[in-house]
Amino acid sequence: MRSLSDKDARVGNKSKTQQFFGYKAEFTMTTDERIITALDVHSGEYVDGKEFSELLQKTTDSGVKVKELYGDRGYFRKDILDLLEERKIEGYIPVSASVYKIDEELFSYNRDRDQWFCFMGNGTVSCKKCTRSNRGETYDVLSYRFEKSQCMTCPHRDTCIGEGKKGTRKLQVSANAPIYYEMSQRQKQPEFQEKYKKRSAQEWKNGEMKRFHGLSRARGWGLRSIRFQAKLTAIAVNLKRIAAIIRQEAPKNPPQTPKKRREYLLLSFCFCLVRQKRIFCTFPAKSHPAAA
Repeated sequence: MRSLSDKDARVGNKSKTQQFFGYKAEFTMTTDERIITALDVHSGEYVDGKEFSELLQKTTDSGVKVKELYGDRGYFRKDILDLLEERKIEGYIPVSASVYKIDEELFSYNRDRDQWFCFMGNGTVSCKKCTRSNRGETYDVLSYRFEKSQCMTCPHRDTCIGEGKKGTRKLQVSANAPIYYEMSQRQKQPEFQEKYKKRSAQEWKNGEMKRFHGLSRARGWGLRSIRFQAKLTAIAVNLKRIAAIIRQEAPKNPPQTPKKRREYLLLSFCFCLVRQKRIFCTFPAKSHPAAA
């Protein structure tokens, strides 16, 4: 769907049942200081994480040393996980159900033996790599076969394989399922869950830009205009945060030199202006679809 007045806006999905028409803003930020390090805007149909590598590169180019990264399930993608591994960054991203579809109440995996076990204790005895096609895309799957004698005498055979069917149970998983299983087990640990709480800082920042700085609604037409609005909004909230950090640190470490005192006063002045909403991007006041 396209708009005659805004040809760049598109329909996007916030959830399985909720849609919107407009744009998506995607950004990276530090979790402790809550400073936005990179931001970009895309049309509404944009898939989260598709341009993640560019955001990460902009963050590292700014001088930030990234050791840990937190993201929601939308960023659980093979290309992102490979990039984090390549750069030796510890990722805290929950496993996505759309990528990893193993019912762990029924099956468990032994990495050392490359063997799956069902909840009755029967294990796989062979593995075969196959190729599948779906909607023009080709991908690899692993087909595991369980031990036949145990399957034949299993009391859950009819519900597992199907009533009246012969043979043994086969389990087909994606080629990356064994790796995703290990990640799934890791995210259940208390250490992962405690660390992952830091990701909530992104939701706070997103809410701040939408609620107090008008980013929930576009103030112009076209992708270029919305990118301008989003980046100026990010500058505004960064100025607020930097000034707040300096104000917190000033009583502990008062500025000693005239230069430091001038910097402190300038940032305090910027903080006051932003609080009064005098530093903001001005666009024509036109009705426009909401920006996500």
